[in-house]
Amino acid sequence: MFILRLFGIVAPVFAIVAVGYLYGRWRRPDLTAANQINMTVLLPALLFHVLSSKDFHLSAYGPLALGGIAVVLGSGLLALPVAKLARLPFKTFVPPMMFSNAGNIGLPLAVFAFGEQALPAAVVLFLVENGLHFTLGIYLMDHRAPLRDVFMQPIVIATLIGIAFGVFKWSAPPPLAIAIDMLGQASIPLLLFALGARLTDIDFKYWRVGVLGAVVCPLTGVLMVLLTRPFLDLTPLQGSLLFVFGALPPAVLSYLVAERYRQEPGKVASIVMLGNLAALISLPIALAFVLH
Repeated sequence: MFILRLFGIVAPVFAIVAVGYLYGRWRRPDLTAANQINMTVLLPALLFHVLSSKDFHLSAYGPLALGGIAVVLGSGLLALPVAKLARLPFKTFVPPMMFSNAGNIGLPLAVFAFGEQALPAAVVLFLVENGLHFTLGIYLMDHRAPLRDVFMQPIVIATLIGIAFGVFKWSAPPPLAIAIDMLGQASIPLLLFALGARLTDIDFKYWRVGVLGAVVCPLTGVLMVLLTRPFLDLTPLQGSLLFVFGALPPAVLSYLVAERYRQEPGKVASIVMLGNLAALISLPIALAFVLH
């Protein structure tokens, strides 16, 4: 039955999130080191492995990347009048509506829903979202922020090296390639576990803005997909992934950026965390739409 298939897709994702949440409530762990390892070692290894694969052809994902850019930028434009009506500062509300959780949820959900063959396309959308977040997102917070710091990020370095390996058909020695693959495979469950642990930090003091963000984020993303999809030459798989990308909740990174630049981190945390809880409803609906 379709319902059982849908449950089989979302259940592993949210089961790992639930384990992280329960462990976070039990032990209150400091996952700073684990998250740093994931962002500087494990996730870069995953990106390099996918991008350097002989089966990955960057040119085949150009339209999908354009679609991802349109979803990110368009979501911000659609969220702007909502922020004004709600009398919320632009820097507090709009960036979380633009930048979605393409890493913690997007990557594993793509694999569970569409199989390993969907991982390269999901990685492309993640790179679009992450690239814009580290550049445009930081610029929106601080116009004077040095963009040169972006290119020192391990994720960016691994991406550029992986693309170079793919373009020039280079191959890492088999033992090294296997080790990199194994490191990358550890990234996805840790992303989900860490997200669950972070959900213990929800501050219900700002629940109203959190609920508003939980509704607006997937709605604006999906609307942008529906507006741009007819103009993009996408494969059926890419079209489905773009739709799910549009329905993703706000990125956890939005909270970290708000905290760094002291832009009402409490409100942004509520938007991010309640938005990810609401994904229990929005993502199954999105998957039902593309898989029916």
